[in-house]
Amino acid sequence: MSIGRYIVFPGYVLASMLTGSLATVVAGEPAAASRNISDAKPKKLLVFVGTYTSGKSKGIYSYHLDLDSGALTPIGVAPSVNPSFVAIDPSHRYLYAVNETESFEGKPHTGGVSAFAIDPRTSELKALNAQASEGASPCDIVVDPKGKHVLVANYSSGTVAVLPISADGRLSPASSVVQHQGKGKNPQRQEGPHAHSIGFDPTGRHVLSCDLGTDKVLVYKLDEATGKLTANDEPFASIEPGSGPRHFAFGANGRFLYVLNEMASTVTTLEYDGLRGAGKTLDTISTLPAGFQGENTTAEIAVHPSGRTLYASNRGHNSIAVFSIDPLGGKLTFVEHQSSGGKTPRGFAVDPTGAFLVCGNQDSDNLVVMRIDPETGKLKPTGHKVEVGAPVCVQILPPAAARQ
Repeated sequence: MSIGRYIVFPGYVLASMLTGSLATVVAGEPAAASRNISDAKPKKLLVFVGTYTSGKSKGIYSYHLDLDSGALTPIGVAPSVNPSFVAIDPSHRYLYAVNETESFEGKPHTGGVSAFAIDPRTSELKALNAQASEGASPCDIVVDPKGKHVLVANYSSGTVAVLPISADGRLSPASSVVQHQGKGKNPQRQEGPHAHSIGFDPTGRHVLSCDLGTDKVLVYKLDEATGKLTANDEPFASIEPGSGPRHFAFGANGRFLYVLNEMASTVTTLEYDGLRGAGKTLDTISTLPAGFQGENTTAEIAVHPSGRTLYASNRGHNSIAVFSIDPLGGKLTFVEHQSSGGKTPRGFAVDPTGAFLVCGNQDSDNLVVMRIDPETGKLKPTGHKVEVGAPVCVQILPPAAARQ
């Protein structure tokens, strides 16, 4: 199940946002489990990286992340056209990727969505099929909590779509397409709607989509039986004009929604009502240091599994901004800026154990691994990095799904 930029997997406590026991005690064998509990701790996790393929990249790359050192070991690459963003289904058997293009199999004004099976032994990807995303430049993707539908946001056309998933993981044509409406303050970038992200709230009842072009976070309900999206009773939350909302993440208890604003380089905190699917703005904070004069846009946002720290990437300042989270009021307090270790940090992910952050630098063609201080949330380079062309999105499977 996706929650903003997160995936919540079976075996993890929802209210703790990906936290939970890393060692499973086998029923009826407490003594053996006790003796081998250190051995049960995972040694590596599976990492998938979505990319742009106009340069050095060939598709979707996979790696093993060593949980002792932070080293990345290549597994392979699955050929695909501009698979910029990827999502994994709740069973961990399938991976879905957008094909961020302006046409699909000769059909204009739409990109594609591709389905892959994850080999349980080798972790390699096997292509299954692809369908039109029903909108140009698909830029974000998520699988619903029950693994029955893929949802996609199309940036250029300002549409969101739902594609049913069959029993064998293949995709069917879209069952629902919704066109966003409106424009924003900036005539160059907000001349019309630009759906930039899509995901579920912690309750699983509501679908949220940040629209950069209209300065709104739109809220929908998904009918599981028909695969239809309908507007929520309170259909959107407004963000300050000219901000350009891009991505979002929820705090550990689901009470606070954090919206990353690409154009303004800010994070807006909203108090979120999961029953109503509605948010109330509380505060907005800059991701940049005081006095910064260069050009910058933000890209990715994530909350640490502990719920105590939030991270956001700055493209231009080339940094990861680190904030502490007030557990009661949800307020963000600046902690530090850490260099991304490259140019244009696009996507990153915090591993589900909370030990490492893996950052993809799009314009320097590399992945950089940073160790996370468990007390402060601060980042420290591990020295481990790998070359990969134009990385855009990073997804890390939890221990239960990692192939060891």
